[in-house]
Amino acid sequence: MKRYLYSSFLLCLVACEAPYIGEPVSPEPEEEPNVVIRVSGFEQIPFEDAIPAFPTRADEEVVDICSRLNFVVYANGEKVKSLAQKRGDKDYGTAAFNLPDGTYTFAVIGHNSDGTCTVTSLDKISFKDNRVTDTFVYSGDIEVSSETHTYDIELQRAVAMVRIVVADEIPSDVRQMQFYYTGGSSTLSALTGFGSVNSRQTVKMEVQEGQNQFELYTFPHAETGELKLTVTPLDATGEAWGTPVVFENVPVRRNRITRYTGDFFTGSSGQKSELSFHLTASSAWDDEIIYAP
Repeated sequence: MKRYLYSSFLLCLVACEAPYIGEPVSPEPEEEPNVVIRVSGFEQIPFEDAIPAFPTRADEEVVDICSRLNFVVYANGEKVKSLAQKRGDKDYGTAAFNLPDGTYTFAVIGHNSDGTCTVTSLDKISFKDNRVTDTFVYSGDIEVSSETHTYDIELQRAVAMVRIVVADEIPSDVRQMQFYYTGGSSTLSALTGFGSVNSRQTVKMEVQEGQNQFELYTFPHAETGELKLTVTPLDATGEAWGTPVVFENVPVRRNRITRYTGDFFTGSSGQKSELSFHLTASSAWDDEIIYAP
């Protein structure tokens, strides 16, 4: 009996005693950043025939324009730093890095995707589900030395928009509108600000009650380009409802809206709508192209 108690006592000492792990080690202090990149605004591309009486707002902030930002830094073709931010994060719009002395290329991508973008290289930036949203970009070179460098940058819009306005009533059986288009890109080059691959883009949009307007985005391969667009109404099962409408040679241009207004369900009218301008913020679109096939 005594031998059993003694063995139990030793077992308790072994099992209950906390292991010795040495003196607590304080974490090493983080290095002070020597490069700070701050998004200070969006470059406004003025209208070719600007109307001075139109109001402007210069106080719109990055948080109002983009829901996500990606900062990336490259050296000799290799990614050395990256930071993804989303609306609501502390210091949204500002990135701070500590970099050894040298020459670097950095890029900032502002967008409204459901997730962060994927930067395979500065020439190949893709987005969740390959779906393009209103997107802005900046890239430049920096020379890092022992001093702290702060860069205030302006992002430039990299997309073209196609706005489809349905002039007739959308039948209640139509639950989605599918847009399939080629001629643009869903992948961005931060170095050129243009699309870097030939893409087949498909976007499906739920039809909300009272909705008659749908907006599509693409990265043009050059300052101007053309899309082939097929619009297909879909029913609740995802099957085509009626006959798809095909548009050939839809003109697109970076930072410009191409707008088509017409009937989709009671015959195609090709109605030419009144030109409207949008000059309401420093991120304003250029004028619209009215598309009447």
